[in-house]
Amino acid sequence: MKTAYCIGLAFWLAATGAAAHAAELELEGNKLMVVGMLDGSALATFVEQVNSGRVRTVVFENSQGGTAEVAEAYARVIRDKGLLTEARGQCQAACAYAFLAGKEHRFGRGLQLNALVIPLAKRPTPGELQAGRWRGDEPQHASVEVVSVSTTTATATATATATAVGPESTTPAPSREPWPPGQGVVFTSTPTLFGRVYNTYWCDGSQGTDFSRCDRLSNADPYQLGVLTPSGAH
Repeated sequence: MKTAYCIGLAFWLAATGAAAHAAELELEGNKLMVVGMLDGSALATFVEQVNSGRVRTVVFENSQGGTAEVAEAYARVIRDKGLLTEARGQCQAACAYAFLAGKEHRFGRGLQLNALVIPLAKRPTPGELQAGRWRGDEPQHASVEVVSVSTTTATATATATATAVGPESTTPAPSREPWPPGQGVVFTSTPTLFGRVYNTYWCDGSQGTDFSRCDRLSNADPYQLGVLTPSGAH
């Protein structure tokens, strides 16, 4: 089963490793779908939808990268509005930071494979893995990939966020240091006939989009680490 899982994961990641596109938003019931890179182009619409009061869960789908400023803006709105978050497919860097800001944060169900990529400068020690650094209430420990952001986008980000949550709200800022693509801790979930299989890896960036070539980390269950919220948690 492990071999089949690795082969399937490799093919899926290769197929979804195309150039990232700007985020697109769509409201489905009380779920706000955010598909694509968090580059700021959809932030004003995101704030408008959240302020409508109809959104309970923000679903990030195949969101690969973005900017630190925009990730912080999304996270701030999500946290201050007490929204839930869900990740489907790949959720990398900026997406991971915003995802962990949810009051509850879970992987999507269904037949898709899920991968959450949290960039780090170096491989975490077993002690660091168990230190609670992954929980959504401590987002300052999660570093995000930095992509160049224009002055116009940065200004729009600050304005839109202030409108959504007010001047008194604060959110710890993600790191502005850029890490090589694919470097960090990767949490994966894949469906099988016997339920979902969860694995955690350390990737140094040399594996490209094939996370199955990374080193598997032991004692790194995403539920125990707080990366995923168990069903029924409050």
